[in-house]
Amino acid sequence: MTITIALNSDSINRLDLSPVATLIEQLLQEGAIASHEQQLRFDINYSQQEGDPRELPEIPEVRLWFVRLDARYPWLPFLLDWKTGEFARYTAMLVPHQFSSKEGIQYNPEALEIFLMHKIFILSDWLQQHNIPSQSRLQSMAQMLGYELDESFFAMF
Repeated sequence: MTITIALNSDSINRLDLSPVATLIEQLLQEGAIASHEQQLRFDINYSQQEGDPRELPEIPEVRLWFVRLDARYPWLPFLLDWKTGEFARYTAMLVPHQFSSKEGIQYNPEALEIFLMHKIFILSDWLQQHNIPSQSRLQSMAQMLGYELDESFFAMF
């Protein structure tokens, strides 16, 4: 079951996280977080001036909203629908990048590595707190961003 959260210009410009907070707080109260793994999508309706060629991750106001969201729910990638590109878009909101017409999105390599390691450590702790097996999930997340994490890496922490 896919969960879609609608965002509009008003909520983004006011840094209003209530569309997400309402859902997440309900899932937490019901103890249903684990059963909604990779089901969350965002339907972003952000007004742009006609002819504005920027993609959503290039708009500072949209990026700032996602920075605020990530600060509140740093484990959110667990819920994002990776199959539809939601994790890649989320990453683009938080990691400096450029768009290439030939190669698509090109992340800043150092920033991407820092982002990934940050998410690995946060999600590892969060998944353990919720008694959810973590290593294969975290390895898959790293692969989505082009990294291979050896099992020995996980033995360090």
